[in-house]
Amino acid sequence: MYGETAPHPSLGGRVSWLWEQVAEKDGTQLVVPDAAVDLIWGPDGLHVAGPDTGPMPTAMRAGDTYLGIRFHPGAAGLTFGVSLEALRDQRVPIAQLDGPLRELQDSLERGPGIAELTTEGAARRDAVRQAMLNAVVRRWRETPEPDTAAPAIATALRAGRSVSGVAWDLGFSERQLHRRSLASFGYSPKILQRIVRFQRALRLARAGRPLAEVAVESGYADQAHLANDVRRLSGVTMSTLIN
Repeated sequence: MYGETAPHPSLGGRVSWLWEQVAEKDGTQLVVPDAAVDLIWGPDGLHVAGPDTGPMPTAMRAGDTYLGIRFHPGAAGLTFGVSLEALRDQRVPIAQLDGPLRELQDSLERGPGIAELTTEGAARRDAVRQAMLNAVVRRWRETPEPDTAAPAIATALRAGRSVSGVAWDLGFSERQLHRRSLASFGYSPKILQRIVRFQRALRLARAGRPLAEVAVESGYADQAHLANDVRRLSGVTMSTLIN
């Protein structure tokens, strides 16, 4: 079971959605790159899922419960006290990070475990989720706002603009764009471009569009280019991802 909830409007500029997942059987879930960062409470405690550059298979046992906060790409900032580049392709327990959310980790450890949430019901899950949000908002008050150019960078790259064209449009040198992209997304502009293009293609394919059209509309040279990039980023074929 998986579900998403829209955040309070006051969080909408930085949080995409709140999500909850309960594994219905033992297995492995494939997580693919999407330029986002999540704060997750699961069976192993509170951790950060950093920005991915490749597939991240996640083993789950039946009944495992996860609560998550999904940040907009480019909106996490210094919420976790380290650069997003340092979190790239990592799943890092909050206990291993310096300070900012350790108090939340300690508080959650004193309460019922994540495995008990399904039996305790929605009220307990909502309380945990609210505690996570409160800690994040407190942290935001202590850190600089995210780069205001981040949404424009992602939007332009998703639309198929070249890295040099995006830099020109935004009035940056390519070196400035590279630095700001690393700080905002944990990726270089070239890697970010590949990931947002892949995600656009995935959305179109899931909507039922023929793959040849998906390739053209997403900015790939041809369908073979699309297939190769999907395999590099996800480890599987597009048909596997959408079925």
